[in-house]
Amino acid sequence: MWVIPKLTPEFIERMEDVLDLYAKPYDPSEPVLCFDEKSKQLLEDTRTPIPAGPNHLRKNDYTYKRNGVRNIFLAVEPKGGYRQVQETARRTRQYFAHEIDRLLKLPRYRISKTIHLVCDNLNTHNEKSFTQTFTEKKARRILSRIRFHYTPKHASWLDMAEIELSILERQCLKKRIPTQEVLSQEIALWQQRRNRAHATIHWKFTIQDARKAFKDYTMTNSV
Repeated sequence: MWVIPKLTPEFIERMEDVLDLYAKPYDPSEPVLCFDEKSKQLLEDTRTPIPAGPNHLRKNDYTYKRNGVRNIFLAVEPKGGYRQVQETARRTRQYFAHEIDRLLKLPRYRISKTIHLVCDNLNTHNEKSFTQTFTEKKARRILSRIRFHYTPKHASWLDMAEIELSILERQCLKKRIPTQEVLSQEIALWQQRRNRAHATIHWKFTIQDARKAFKDYTMTNSV
């Protein structure tokens, strides 16, 4: 369900910017990376589960031990069929800056002159995170390769990283995971399978669709 409290000029401008970006053909020199994060609570069974049998599913006791919470960063190239997932202790400005720095250093992106980064309006998703984390020279070097594309406020559904996070949740995280080590292993295996399959995301909502859906409002850009 879309949540659009008010269709302002800023909302329209940001929406059309993201939709225009999604409509462009894949270009490895200017890849589009959709970025998001989520938390995962670590839960350990306090009683041995009953294994699945011919006539019943695996059964877990309702009691468990809490082992803290980890943050999960996810970046996905919808048309490139590639994703990177990293679990961290927190999701502060510093962790965000270091994660983007890590992504830019991957062999896949070393030749990319510009990274188009689609993200929501979380207060860590901005240039300040880099200037507060790195030296001025390094922050400037990183930011020279990034172009931020923000989804409208209350419209994070325009960020395709949410789709990939939903798949990650269903295929990998929808169970009790007891420790950070197990979480890292599970994520690494899932990421490997998805990348090996070159799994892409087929986005169908276009600027033209948006203009039809919101035809009572004036769109800011031309077709």
